[in-house]
Amino acid sequence: MAERLTAGQARRMLLAAQGFGRARGSSSRGIEAAARRLGLLQLDSVNVFERSHYLPLHARLGAYDKARLDRIAFASPGRWTEWWAHEAALLPVDDLPLWAWRKAEYRARDPWFPGFAGDHEALLRELLEMLAGEGPLAASDVEHEENRRHGPWWGWSAVKRGLEILFRRGDVVSAGRTRFERRYALPEQVLPDRLIGVETPRDEAIRELVRRSAVALGVGTASDLADYFRLRGDDTRTAIAELAEAGELLPVRVDGWRQAAWIHRDAKRPSRMRAAALLSPFDPVVWDRERAERQFGFRYRIEIYTPAPKRVYGYYSLPILLDDRLVGRIDLKSDRKARVLRVQSAWREEGPEAAHADPHRIAALVRAAAEWQGLEDVTVSDWGTLAGELRAALRQAPNGLADSA
Repeated sequence: MAERLTAGQARRMLLAAQGFGRARGSSSRGIEAAARRLGLLQLDSVNVFERSHYLPLHARLGAYDKARLDRIAFASPGRWTEWWAHEAALLPVDDLPLWAWRKAEYRARDPWFPGFAGDHEALLRELLEMLAGEGPLAASDVEHEENRRHGPWWGWSAVKRGLEILFRRGDVVSAGRTRFERRYALPEQVLPDRLIGVETPRDEAIRELVRRSAVALGVGTASDLADYFRLRGDDTRTAIAELAEAGELLPVRVDGWRQAAWIHRDAKRPSRMRAAALLSPFDPVVWDRERAERQFGFRYRIEIYTPAPKRVYGYYSLPILLDDRLVGRIDLKSDRKARVLRVQSAWREEGPEAAHADPHRIAALVRAAAEWQGLEDVTVSDWGTLAGELRAALRQAPNGLADSA
């Protein structure tokens, strides 16, 4: 019979698997260990408070040195690289062979730019020849008549599209970033020799990715395990069956969940969780919005593409984690010119979580975030059900940071 878990146990298992409740260490070794526990760090271009790939480690480690992560993640050649492992993400370079099967699928059919490669074969050859002679290169380094944007955001030039197609196929790889712009190179220019041409067989790779998903999530349904690395449902279910037969995955039932769930045989079951963090919208704890709502009762939608008058919580609201609950959300902006962290809105969750939204603990998180960003002051707007209490708590700050709203 499947083990029965309460909703609270499932939340604590997720958070423990994700590295919360541990002793914090912000050395280079501790930073890399925390990142490896997650398996990847999702990248995103929005930089209103801080870029998303820095935030999961801050949530787990506190005020670590971002330059250390940069050296780990973006040095070329390095121990980490980039690829589409969930969305665009940083991942250990030794994991690249696990994605050979998906690169082959993208070579057969590109879901982003269908038909582009066939219509631009000459351009793709030119780009490969250019990288062979001059690489690594960013798209902006390429002098070509096709290197013209066709609008904002995703209005990429043909050169950028071509490089991205080659990148997804594995014909080129990331050679780090300059001012957050990806540089491209041929594999032999930046990858260790031991990885050149190495491919993990498809079934073996998917089975390993599902195993890692189970370890990273603590407890999850088949859909949860599929989403972590964006795997297909049928492939995931096959891998689950194989891992269950081998005794690595164990079936469980979670109170309130409609679907059966799975845990890794080594999953920790903490009886309590002491945690306090501001989460990125792309933190693994909340990046699957359906799972976040099921596990925490937390309905979360990012509003960066929502017109300002229609926003409910703010442009870039961050979920607030206290212990094993998501108790609120806060919209932060780093005003680097004025050296001020601006709290543009602050909200406590409605219902049973409201009582757990301790404004003093949240104020401590906000002060710590300001210090980590090198900002000297914090201001709080009037927008949000938590704004007044947070402002009052910040005014009692013992460390010199004071709300000046």
